[in-house]
Amino acid sequence: MATLTLVSGPAAGAMPAPAPVVPPVPAELSPGKKTFAFAIMCVGFFIAILDIQIVAASLRDIGGGLSAGADELSWVQTSYLIAEIIVIPLSGWLSRVMSTRWLFCVSAAGFTLTSLLCGWAWNIQSMIVFRALQGFLGGSMIPTVFTAAFVFFKGPRVVVAAACVGSLASLAPTLGPTIGGWITDNYSWHWLFFINLVPGIFVAVAVPMLVHIDKPNLKLLRGADYPGMVMMAAFLGCLEYTLEEGPRWDWFGDSTIRATAWIAILSGIAFVWRSLTYANPVVDLRALKSRNFSLGCFFSFVAGIGIFATIYLSPVFLGRVRGFSAQEIGWTVFSTGVFQLLAIPVYTYCARRVDLRWLLMVGLGCFAVGIWSFTPITHEWGWRELLLPQALRGFAQQFAVAPTVTLTLGGLAPERLKLASGLFNLMRNLGGAIGIAACGTILNDRTNLHFLRLAEHLTAANPATVGLLTSASGRYATTFAGDAAHGNLFALQRLWSLTYREALVQTFSDAFFLIAICFVVATLMVPLMRKATAPKATVPADAH
Repeated sequence: MATLTLVSGPAAGAMPAPAPVVPPVPAELSPGKKTFAFAIMCVGFFIAILDIQIVAASLRDIGGGLSAGADELSWVQTSYLIAEIIVIPLSGWLSRVMSTRWLFCVSAAGFTLTSLLCGWAWNIQSMIVFRALQGFLGGSMIPTVFTAAFVFFKGPRVVVAAACVGSLASLAPTLGPTIGGWITDNYSWHWLFFINLVPGIFVAVAVPMLVHIDKPNLKLLRGADYPGMVMMAAFLGCLEYTLEEGPRWDWFGDSTIRATAWIAILSGIAFVWRSLTYANPVVDLRALKSRNFSLGCFFSFVAGIGIFATIYLSPVFLGRVRGFSAQEIGWTVFSTGVFQLLAIPVYTYCARRVDLRWLLMVGLGCFAVGIWSFTPITHEWGWRELLLPQALRGFAQQFAVAPTVTLTLGGLAPERLKLASGLFNLMRNLGGAIGIAACGTILNDRTNLHFLRLAEHLTAANPATVGLLTSASGRYATTFAGDAAHGNLFALQRLWSLTYREALVQTFSDAFFLIAICFVVATLMVPLMRKATAPKATVPADAH
């Protein structure tokens, strides 16, 4: 219902001035329209996150189609991540300049166009360029949805909206390898990008028609913190490159990695100083003064480690140890997404009746248990053995991510929500980047350590080793028409292969153990959070 306001008017009998036309604001939209508009934004949000991991199980096929080597193929993901991680914290400022609906429209349209170009890529260089543009143009859709959830909905409905956003944020990267593997095996890798066209066009057309949150403010272009933007881009871009490429190039043993690390450190210090001293910074670091927001960013960081690192480890294990195809890997990890979907109604029911802090503690604790249950892993593990650990992790993801969104962003005033949501989402992506980099380093270093420890026992004094070599030598000698020398050589190669496989399996167990420890620490920190309270400000974001 519209609010009547008494104002001093003209003298009696004078013609009253016509009432000014006021643009619609969220409070005046019907619940049905707000829900439908929010659902459309969630579609764009989902495909933007999905595309981070949709190529993960199909890089070999993309490399074959574009005649690219392994070193070049890594940039298909790295270029997307670097561009996306730069634009996510910028999205708050961009939405104030362009308005939420036009930023989302441009982001969806650009993401759709660059998806088409990725499918049409003619060599690996063009693919890398188009993937970087895809990540940069589509990245603004991610934090904008978090903002819309708290502007559109109030009271109990915001819990449901936050649950939807949180579930999509963790479900999309989980389903990425599954969907990508199925598409590649049944059609071609080009369709990994072409599937974005229909939903992308729909979102780009529908959002300007339905989403009315704020108006553009082009005056912000004059006083913008452009030096801060440059510092932030250098910091995040170089940091992401260092984390992505460091494990493959022996970290600081490579001159390029050393250079990007130094640039990241120096530009990061300069960016933090600029953000804390400039009147209108591009990222609101002052929001970290709020205990809930700073803790929420930490929990988002840990959730990023758990979600992205396990998505990285599971396909690598299944491919390198079990020799699974892209589609087999996809279906094996699919159970995580299924159990997360099943957890959504359970979480929604509980969130209306139980303190969100307790639900967050349950979610982080279950996540720790789920990751811990991966540690007894052996070379024989397949979908049956992985089902329970992945079910626990999928169920826990819903309870770990959704309450974090509400507790962290729900207490911020609307005028601070846009800038803060970018920082919140940035922490999740940084957690994923650091988690994947740490896992890559563990796989490189600990595998060698475990191999040497196992090899210490493979001596002539070990009857099992002698028996294995004797049996294998006899079989291979028969294959080579009685050539004992070739038989002994292949027997030793077989022993080396088995030893390396077992060392690799033990290393995967180490990686899962360290991730579980991160979640144990996060679980113990939940009691420090305060119960979320609604902000006092009631004006829509950027109404001023």
